[in-house]
Amino acid sequence: MEARLDFFSNPLAAKVLKHINSAGRAVTDAGLPHTTLELVKIRASQINGCGFCTDMHTKDAAAAGETAVRLNLVAAWREATVFTEAERAALELTEQGTRLADASGGVSDDAWTDAAKHYDEDQLVALISMIAVINAYNRINVINRQPAGAYRPGQFG
Repeated sequence: MEARLDFFSNPLAAKVLKHINSAGRAVTDAGLPHTTLELVKIRASQINGCGFCTDMHTKDAAAAGETAVRLNLVAAWREATVFTEAERAALELTEQGTRLADASGGVSDDAWTDAAKHYDEDQLVALISMIAVINAYNRINVINRQPAGAYRPGQFG
């Protein structure tokens, strides 16, 4: 499998990615647990069928010490006992925020209320923003058919 175009070396793409990366860094520095951020990125990427991002974020999470059991259960988090209540709330918000077209009214009040029990306002802003950022990356990579499997942890800094 080959990408439709070399997005990573295209000058216009570099400008676009610079801004998306800046948004991602702002979120990373906002105080949400790193583990939660990786779970959000993995789950959204799974939903969107983005192999490139799923590969990247599972490898980055493993390199940061995440267990194989938890990584293997992200897709079935509702039935898994290995996630905290806060992580579960973030995963629910991620699913609903990624599948906006699947539900009339977008994210439910119940999902929002549950997330707000575990995260303060800045953390909620970070969570919403990370969901938006990873969905943008997923769409770029899925549209471009960016191949998965060759990512090395830390490859992009």
